[in-house]
Amino acid sequence: MIVGHDKAVEAFDSARRSGSLHHAWLLAGPKGVGKATFARAAATRVLADAAGPKVDLPGLQTPTEHPTARLVEARSHPDMRLLERLENEKTGALARNITVDQVRGLAELFDLTPSMSPWRAVVIDAADDLEKSAANALLKMLEEPPANCVFLLVSHAPGRLLPTIRSRCRALSFQPLGDDVMASLLETHAPTINAAERARIIAKAGGSVGRAVAFAALDLARLQDAAAKILRDGDPTNARRADLAIELGRKGAAERYAAFLDLVPTLIALEARRHSGRQLERALDAYAQSRELASLAPRLSLDPASTVFQLGGILASVASRPVP
Repeated sequence: MIVGHDKAVEAFDSARRSGSLHHAWLLAGPKGVGKATFARAAATRVLADAAGPKVDLPGLQTPTEHPTARLVEARSHPDMRLLERLENEKTGALARNITVDQVRGLAELFDLTPSMSPWRAVVIDAADDLEKSAANALLKMLEEPPANCVFLLVSHAPGRLLPTIRSRCRALSFQPLGDDVMASLLETHAPTINAAERARIIAKAGGSVGRAVAFAALDLARLQDAAAKILRDGDPTNARRADLAIELGRKGAAERYAAFLDLVPTLIALEARRHSGRQLERALDAYAQSRELASLAPRLSLDPASTVFQLGGILASVASRPVP
């Protein structure tokens, strides 16, 4: 069930029920608010209603026992494809991008007659991860879409997508989740944390349940406190950023490091709202720098410790005083 995004659910469901479903949808908003969950639910409902038995539930809900839902959950539905960064079998690390070969592989789906109904569905999570040639290959498909196919593109930074891709999609906007919704979701996904810790995590998660669950599982609240101290007080001796670099550069810290890359730009963005004038300018510059570095680091396999140290310097730049 999709919670906290009633407008997006109603917009897609209304188009689906009208019989004039647009062929491509851009699901845009912050990380961790439920865009990928929405995409899978929307694809499942379209395929389930087309294949039968007809679903008698509101919105995008499909019973878990429905044949289509079972196939989607098992990632074995013959008329659906999920494109995401692939895992390296040897290292376990994710690839830098969604490749052009993955996009071209959709031709197999479109060349064959649909197996279970006239409809097919493609979920891309996230479209931001498409390499340049992959984005161009996808654009050709969106320009001449196959009949009875819905594309659902998840995007955390839609402004970085090709304008021609954006123009061929109907956009749905996803906002940070409210505290009540966050509390309810955390009770489901992290039932062992107490009420006080839950409230502390919600206050730090910025409306992202994905980030909140990571806080609970990876002790990210402590990392955020350390980063916030650099952001507010600076780091004149480099000791604070060095400690973070050592901690997140260790073997076994990959998940916490990845979460930290996501956390820093968000933390700076929240801090920017508190300022004006020159300090706001510094915060906005730091936000742009941190976002670019956080995006490039995994793609270029940059050294985690060095990357964290550099991010610490960007955090400290917000706190530093301008030179007279």
